[in-house]
Amino acid sequence: MDWIDLLQWPAMVVTVVAAWLIGSLRPGRRMFGFWCFLLSNLLWVIWGWYAGAWALITLQVCLAAMNIRGLRKNDHADGASSETPHPPTAGSSERDARPL
Repeated sequence: MDWIDLLQWPAMVVTVVAAWLIGSLRPGRRMFGFWCFLLSNLLWVIWGWYAGAWALITLQVCLAAMNIRGLRKNDHADGASSETPHPPTAGSSERDARPL
């Protein structure tokens, strides 16, 4: 077994950690999650190139584009000093309108 065969394991771990971080309510953790996703995309592309897994490489390029979009959107949301809560809708209370 070549060392590059083992690359799929760190790629998988980084992907799982990134998915966990993306689910955070803290913008900093989400941002770090997007960076982890981009690292995992790179690791998967390296492994996919070695394995000749062209569909995997294509998938990772598409996912990287979505992760870059997520980085930008998260950065934009993080830049807003205070998010204005949405007004309560019918059947909800004022308490439900507060940001988490």
